[in-house]
Amino acid sequence: MQQLSHYYTIVAFALLIPAWVVFLGVFVVRRKPAAAPDSKRAPQSFIGIALQAVAVGVVWTFYRVPFLSPIVEGQYLANIVLVTLAILLEVGAIWFAHSAVKELGKQFALQARLIEGHELITTGVYGIVRHPIYTAFFAMTLATGLIVSHWIALAVAACLFIIGTQIRTASEDRLLSEAFGNEFRSWKEEVPALVPFLKL
Repeated sequence: MQQLSHYYTIVAFALLIPAWVVFLGVFVVRRKPAAAPDSKRAPQSFIGIALQAVAVGVVWTFYRVPFLSPIVEGQYLANIVLVTLAILLEVGAIWFAHSAVKELGKQFALQARLIEGHELITTGVYGIVRHPIYTAFFAMTLATGLIVSHWIALAVAACLFIIGTQIRTASEDRLLSEAFGNEFRSWKEEVPALVPFLKL
């Protein structure tokens, strides 16, 4: 079981690198529609972006010793289960990100903002969670942590990411609420923010 766990984790790590490349590629090489002028921005969302970036840095920097050992020492079967979960999270994250960017089109932006003629997107993955791109980034962060990070680093990263995400979602929800009123509030009541099927 120990050898199986070790080699399985090596394979998972080998998949993790291209998974991140594909995941980030969704945002970098997407088909860019004609830009639209901003009508309103929420600059405070950059604080959330910074915290999310730090969280991703933490899971990559504070890795387990020996490298790729089980996240809980000696628990080889549990490690296989957690690594399998990590792989599933990667696949789900890539699908969520690709679907979300496609749905948003010209409305996609790093910073919370509204553009002229902004539409409230509630279809596709936006009918599952209201902020699927953050869900996808969190899934990739958790997947990385489960494969390479010390459990304390993973816990710290998760907390930082959640705080950063709360800052960003609060900024975006405020803009959308002001722009779309009851339509947004109805969507907010029906669709969870980040975790499918849970009011989180």
